[in-house]
Amino acid sequence: MEALQRKFMILGTLMAMLSVAIGAFGAHMLEPIVGKSAVEVYETGVQYQMMHALGLILIAFAAGSWGDSRRLNFAGWLLFVGIILFSGSLYALTISGVKILGAITPIGGVAFIIGWLLFMIEAYSRKKQ
Repeated sequence: MEALQRKFMILGTLMAMLSVAIGAFGAHMLEPIVGKSAVEVYETGVQYQMMHALGLILIAFAAGSWGDSRRLNFAGWLLFVGIILFSGSLYALTISGVKILGAITPIGGVAFIIGWLLFMIEAYSRKKQ
């Protein structure tokens, strides 16, 4: 298994596992403490974490098929950073109630968008080879 493939397979499966655990915590423990509308914000973080964890796994499979590439590596790191910033800021906002943490969320969203864009460019560039 190539280094890039292994790295993003591990990160992706770890983020997916944590998404399930974090989601279970939110579903069973959080609503009585923070209220229903705050839990909806939290659940958005969980959903985006799981979607992008699967994206990391997809990048790992692509690396296994295409080989290591700088674009795939950068795309994977951007998805991972996006999870930390986007989902992490929503979790922190929900639990702490500190509204300014919501200002971090769009930075994570931009990381997601650029990561997916790089993945698409890498896929497109493969047709020429």
